[in-house]
Order: sequence, then structure tokens, then C-alpha cells
Amino acid sequence: MLMLDDWLSQRIEKCKTEGLYRKVRTMETAPLPEMMVDGKRVLVFSSNNYLGLANDRRLIHAAEKVLSKFGLGSSGSRLTTGHSIWHQRLEEKIARFKQTEAALLFSSGFLANVGVLSSIPEKGDVILSDQLNHASIIDGCRLSKAETVIYRHIDIADLKKQLKESMVYRRRFIVTDGVFSMDGTIAPLDQIILLAKKYQAFVIVDDAHATGVLGKNGRGTSEYFGVQPDIVIGTLSKAVGTEGGFVAGSQVLIDFLKNHARTFIFQTSLPPSICAASCAAIEIIEGSEEKRQTLLSNVKKVKNSLAEMGFTVKDSHAPIIPVMIGDAKLSVLFANKLEENGIYAPAIRPPTVPKGESRIRLTLTAEHTSTEIHHLLECFQRIGRELHLV
Repeated sequence: MLMLDDWLSQRIEKCKTEGLYRKVRTMETAPLPEMMVDGKRVLVFSSNNYLGLANDRRLIHAAEKVLSKFGLGSSGSRLTTGHSIWHQRLEEKIARFKQTEAALLFSSGFLANVGVLSSIPEKGDVILSDQLNHASIIDGCRLSKAETVIYRHIDIADLKKQLKESMVYRRRFIVTDGVFSMDGTIAPLDQIILLAKKYQAFVIVDDAHATGVLGKNGRGTSEYFGVQPDIVIGTLSKAVGTEGGFVAGSQVLIDFLKNHARTFIFQTSLPPSICAASCAAIEIIEGSEEKRQTLLSNVKKVKNSLAEMGFTVKDSHAPIIPVMIGDAKLSVLFANKLEENGIYAPAIRPPTVPKGESRIRLTLTAEHTSTEIHHLLECFQRIGRELHLV
């Protein structure tokens, strides 16, 4: 009889053979452009800390003040003992920031997506989901009682076709990432909402990678396109620099989720100190465009330079830069050579991305200096030539 560990070992070996084996790396210092990773000092170009707020002293001081008064954990779910004045203040601040009637905190963006999609669409409804949506959206659709139809990535013509064919369903929901986490592409939200109005569909946007980054005030894809979807989902763990997720929309929507979203009802809430730090972060984001301008300037410089070298990069304004390699083993080799040169940017391979589309996924922050960016580009050019990629 085959033992469990024997069976799992065989599957692990298969991952290694295919170049898909992963291991957890240990960060030994605060989230900065330069960090200690497994005992080695490297420049990090894979962090979602887009505005550099995760180590901002203003956020740390805000958390410390509340930590001394409210303690470490929240001690329960939001419907029992886990709702503090700081949860309430943060929800009010998020609603104002996202320009909606209300907002609701979840313990992560993943839980927010699953909570919305598993509780709102019903049997007899259909969810139209972008081909490259985040895993949390995919899992939410799987848990929903509604049917799910996949439309081609940011393909408005295909979405229109699927909407026409979905008129037999009772209700239609379009769900999309605002900024797609692996490709850095931006959903054409203005066109999506126009189609939704024509075909009487509701629009749900996961603004995880857009919040704090896109739009004049950093409000995300809604502000970037000047539109307002029915439901906005987001995270505090990227540009905001803290932890947790949220849903923003009408007061009726938020009341419904409090009573129906299992990932809200049964999940221990965020610590109050994290909520206080998040409030401070949103105030910083609202109060200054400088960090966003620096971030987007860094992004433009790196994308243009890599393209000029001959690398294939996706064209968008988001701080995610996928450098396409193709083969999984070659991508791992490229990442290893980068690390030998003091740059930490892991290879992204299946199942995270489709077979044949392995890549180095670079992310820029507002804290990266011109010297650090120059070193990154110099290494890419040298390694690219060595591996005959450019």
C-alpha cells in the first residue's frame, strides 16, 4: 500500500523535474528596497509595497499608540468581540476614499473576494469572469451557486458576445481585476461599465493592485477611468502597506455582506493596531501625489529600457512589469543569476501562469533609487545576452 508521504514525495519530484518546485524564502529585515533574504543582502524587485508605506514611521507610530491601549489581537469575529472603534473608523475612511456609501473590512483581500462571490450571486445567475482574474476570484466563483463563464482577457468584444448569450440567466455579474497581478494590464473599466448598463449586469472590481496607485488621488481604477462600479473590492496589503481586505459600495450591500458573507461572519477580525496604521496610510495617500509620481516614473523608465534591450514586456501604467521568458527552467535560471548579482526577483511559473508563459515579474516601488534601477537594468541586459534572450 502506498503511504501518503510516498505519494506526496512523487508529486514533489515531478514539480522539481518540471522546474516548478517552490520554497519559502526568509526575509530578515524590514520591507525596504534592500533587504536580507536568507542571510544575503539583495535589492528586492518583487514587493507589492508600491509606495514604501509598509515601513513608514508614521504608520508604525499609529499602530504603536493603539497597540498599547487595545492589545495584540482582536479576540473574535466582528459580530462577537472583534469590532472596535478603529475598525469603524477605518471603514468610514475607506468609504470616503473610495467615494461610496459604506465599506466593510475583511481579514484579507482573498477573503473579501470569496465572501462577495460566494454570497451574492445565486442559482440561476451567471458570473462573467476575466480569463486572468486572481485565484481568489476563481475560488469565489467556484463556491458560488451561480454559473461561471470565462471571457478572454480584457477582450471587450468577447465580453459583449458572452453578455448577449447570458440574457437567459436571471442576473449577470461581471467580475474583473482592476490591475492584473501577473500581467500588469489594466481592465478597461469604462467600457465594461458601458456594456454592463446595456445588458443589465452588475460590475465587481478587485482593485487590489490599483488602490493607492492609479488615479489622481490614488483611488484606483474607478478614479482612473472616471466611473463607479457596483462593488469595489480591495486590499490593504499592497500600496497601503498594512494588512486586510475590504468591500466598498452601497449601505445595503454592506448590510447584506454582514449577514451573509461567511468569510466575514466566521473570521477573526484584524487587530485594532493594524486598522489604526491603515487609517494613517490612507491619509498619506490622499495627501500627496509625490510618491505615486515617483513610482510611475520608475515604472516607465524600467519598462522602456527593457523593451529597448529587446525583452518582451507588457505595456501598461501599473507597477507590475512581467518580463516574458517562456520556459519555466530558463526563468528559474534567469532569477538565480539575478540573485547572484544581488537582485531578488523570483521566477513566476505554472500553475500561477499558463505553461509557456513563465516570466520574471518585476515590481517597482517609489523607494527604489536611480542607482538601484540602473543596477537592475545592467544585470538584465548582461544576463539576457548570456542566455541568448536578447
